[in-house]
Amino acid sequence: MTDGTEKSPRRGGARGATDGGGLSLRELKKIRTRERISGEATRLFVERGFDHVTVAEVARAAEVSTMTVFNYFPRKEDLFLDRVPEAVELVTRAVRERGEGCSPLEALHGLALDLLESGHPLAGVGAWDSYWWRVLVESPALLARGREALEEFEATLAGLLAEAEGAGPDAYGPRLAAALTVAAYRSVYATVIRRQLAGVPVEEIAAEERELLLHTFDVLSRVVPTGSPARET
Repeated sequence: MTDGTEKSPRRGGARGATDGGGLSLRELKKIRTRERISGEATRLFVERGFDHVTVAEVARAAEVSTMTVFNYFPRKEDLFLDRVPEAVELVTRAVRERGEGCSPLEALHGLALDLLESGHPLAGVGAWDSYWWRVLVESPALLARGREALEEFEATLAGLLAEAEGAGPDAYGPRLAAALTVAAYRSVYATVIRRQLAGVPVEEIAAEERELLLHTFDVLSRVVPTGSPARET
């Protein structure tokens, strides 16, 4: 579901790469089809609740077959949490393409602030996000998938940190660092969700989130381990 549009309060979708830059017509068609499916799914989920909408209904609204929906989104929950792959891609690039002298943690912190300042949906705060968060918290299936996605994300981050340190895939330090980092940013998001659902103005939440991110980075910079102990577990 992507950003808010006139048609529906979308929050995800593809990365907005529909300007044709370097993409073939086939690739552009796939991106736009994915966005249309996601947008119609979001509209229906917001109107009726995630658990009361079928994939077949999403397919009809997007004017595609049910098989096409599953080709783009293997699970129904992925229709709603469709920015997870983008989050993984952004974090991967931030860590791997960080500047000289920049630690992975600093790169992640910079990414989080950039997303917030640019109004990116992954920052978690926006004009339509209260609708999005409400659909999420009211669906046990989405909450379960969200927890699963966080575990997958943590494993990916641990791998990236191990790669950055030149450590093995099972090194304890990177795994601990990833767990602490994900937990910290999850706490920030939890605060943002509560504020959104309480109807606090977006500008106020954004300012509060920025302060929370600064504080979170300060804490993490003092507790996140660098390197691994001599003896791995």
